[in-house]
Amino acid sequence: MLKTIAIGADDAASTLKDIIINHIKAKGLEIVDYSESKTRNENDYPDIAFELATAIKSGLHDRGILLCGTGIGMSIVANKVNGVRCAQCHDTYSAQRARKSNNAQVISLGARVIGPELAKEIINEWLLSEFEGGGSAPKVEKISKYEQKI
Repeated sequence: MLKTIAIGADDAASTLKDIIINHIKAKGLEIVDYSESKTRNENDYPDIAFELATAIKSGLHDRGILLCGTGIGMSIVANKVNGVRCAQCHDTYSAQRARKSNNAQVISLGARVIGPELAKEIINEWLLSEFEGGGSAPKVEKISKYEQKI
């Protein structure tokens, strides 16, 4: 069972963030918002994504959701944190495979790319999916080994 979900959004995705927070709470899950922080002055997506990804890596939350205009910038930053796998997804199949095949703990979505209803469907699929291991396990392990080389 999931403990907590972290969420972070920049100003381009603040409306979608509010919708997603309500959606997650309606599922009975706890959600922690990293969109604004007392430790930084600005609402820049690199700061938000890095702070959320670092919290995921440290085990503070089970999973994280990042939202910006396209989902691209947030994903790039989150993937800079060793041990964190963030997948940018704009369809339910990619969200499912991000978990089942790649064990992605973080998902990024673009508020200017998809609408709220599709965002909720994508997040539902991602939350319901678990890493299957199998033939994907050695590949995910290889990703971790590459991270250690940096």
